[in-house]
Amino acid sequence: MLRTAVLIVALALLAIGLGTWLGGAKDTLPLALWGAVLTAAVLFERWRYNAGAARGSGWKQTGERFIDPQSGQPMQVLYNERTGERRYEALAPEQKT
Repeated sequence: MLRTAVLIVALALLAIGLGTWLGGAKDTLPLALWGAVLTAAVLFERWRYNAGAARGSGWKQTGERFIDPQSGQPMQVLYNERTGERRYEALAPEQKT
């Protein structure tokens, strides 16, 4: 929700800044640049953290399981010994028992 709101504001800044800059108001170029930077940051952040979500080598199950309070779905905890990172993954239907 917050990511979507920030993306909308960033795109609005970019559109307004570019539109007014192309219309002749040369002082609005920084507004367009900030909009571009925010848009890139939001999109890069989504790509960056989703890229690490793919289950690769080094991830081990810890045996910890819990119910996610927001979705109500059973989750499991994975641990990467190489990086020390912990990740929470929804349990597949056959793993719930």
